[in-house]
Amino acid sequence: MKQSIQWFAALAMLSTAGQALAQCQNSCSDSKATAKEVVSEEGDKNIVETAVEAGSFKTLAAALKAAGLVDALTGKGPFTVFAPTDEAFAKLPKGTVETLLKPENKLKLQSILKYHVLSGNVMAKDVKTGAAETLNGQRIDLKVETKDKATSVMIDKSKVTATDIGCSNGVIHVIDTVMIPSDKTVVETAAAASSFKTLAMLIEKAELTKVLSGEGPFTVFAPTDEAFAKLPKEVVESLLKPENKGKLQDILKFHVVSGRVFSDAAVKAGKAKTLQGGELQIAAKDGKATVSGANLSTLDLDASNGVIHVVDSVLMPK
Repeated sequence: MKQSIQWFAALAMLSTAGQALAQCQNSCSDSKATAKEVVSEEGDKNIVETAVEAGSFKTLAAALKAAGLVDALTGKGPFTVFAPTDEAFAKLPKGTVETLLKPENKLKLQSILKYHVLSGNVMAKDVKTGAAETLNGQRIDLKVETKDKATSVMIDKSKVTATDIGCSNGVIHVIDTVMIPSDKTVVETAAAASSFKTLAMLIEKAELTKVLSGEGPFTVFAPTDEAFAKLPKEVVESLLKPENKGKLQDILKFHVVSGRVFSDAAVKAGKAKTLQGGELQIAAKDGKATVSGANLSTLDLDASNGVIHVVDSVLMPK
C-alpha cells in the first residue's frame, strides 16, 4: 500500500463512514450471500463454523485448515474477518491456491489469511475511511465512495458485497477479491525500487542485509538516491572504505526503529529510539511530516517484516 504525503492528512482526520458498509450491503446487487442467508439471527456459531456452513467459503475454510488457523479463529476473539468467497479465490492465477495449500507454503498462507483479519468486533457502523492494521501486521486501506446515491466500500482492491454477519466470536464482512499483502522484506522492497539504489548498496556494504531481512519488524526511514546525492561525494566514498564500516552501520541503523510504526503513531509519539541508540524527532504541521529535519515524502510503505517511510535527506547521528 503506497500512500503519498497527502494521505497523511487523511490518516490524521479520518472521516467516519457511519452506515457506509450497511448501505453497501443493500446496494451491492451482485452479492450472492446476505447476512440473513449465511447465519442465524442469534449468531451462535463461531467464525469458522459460520464460513463452513455458508457453502460459499469452502476454499477459505480449506485454507484456514492448511494454515493451522482454525483453532485461533474459533477462539474467544473477537475478530473481524473480511472473507473472500470461493469465486474470489477463483480469480487468482491458475495453480495459486493449490500452491498455497502445500505444507512448505504454510507461513505465506498464514500471512495472507491474517491480512484479512482485524482484532476486535468491527461492525458496519464503526467503519471509517482510512487504514486499519491487520493481524498480519500490515495495513489495509478502506475507501468509501458514494455515486448516484449508491455507496460502495473498497478494501485495498476488493469490494465489500455483504456485511455484519454476526458470529459468536466476531463478525464477517464478505469481499469479492483475495487481498495479497506485501511479501518482500524492507531490504527487498528498497532494492526493488529504482529510487533506493544507493541505500540498497550501502546496506549490503555494511553487511546489514541479513539483519534487516530478519523477522523484525522494523520501521525504516529510507533516504532516496536524491537524498544521498545531497551529501558531498567524498562522504559516501569515505563511508564505503572498510575502516569506516562501523560508522556506516551507525548511520544506517540511525534510520531504523524497532517495531512496525505507522506514520500516525510515529507523529503521535513525537520521537523514536533507533537501532543505533540515538533518537529521532518526528513532527507534523500543515499536512507535512518531518523526521529530525528531513521531510517525509511518502508514508507507510508496507513490507513483510516492517514498514518504510521515505525521507528526502540522510539522517546523521550526533
